[in-house]
Amino acid sequence: MKAITIGQIAEACGFSVLAGSGALDREADRVFCCDLLSFVMGRAPADCAWVTVMGNVNAIAVAVLADAACIVLAENAALDDEARSRADGQGVPVLGSPQPIFETGLLIQRLLED
Repeated sequence: MKAITIGQIAEACGFSVLAGSGALDREADRVFCCDLLSFVMGRAPADCAWVTVMGNVNAIAVAVLADAACIVLAENAALDDEARSRADGQGVPVLGSPQPIFETGLLIQRLLED
């Protein structure tokens, strides 16, 4: 499987950039879908595109801890102001997708397999 930049994921999938626009050149090489933060902390692989609906400051902290390449908020989930500020400050790209979690992850997976 290849790696692709977060900016390329956003463009190819039509996702909006909600935060962390300064780090869109980071690469992701896999997808991880989960909403349980404690589970993500222990199981998300580094350099993953983490698909979730959790748009709070705790999700940003977990992304940093897990070394996720980005967070993709599915289902038009909101990113709160504190999380946006923290993501920008920590260089965590946060993308927004209108699709459900599974379909969002599948779009990214297909890009990685092409």
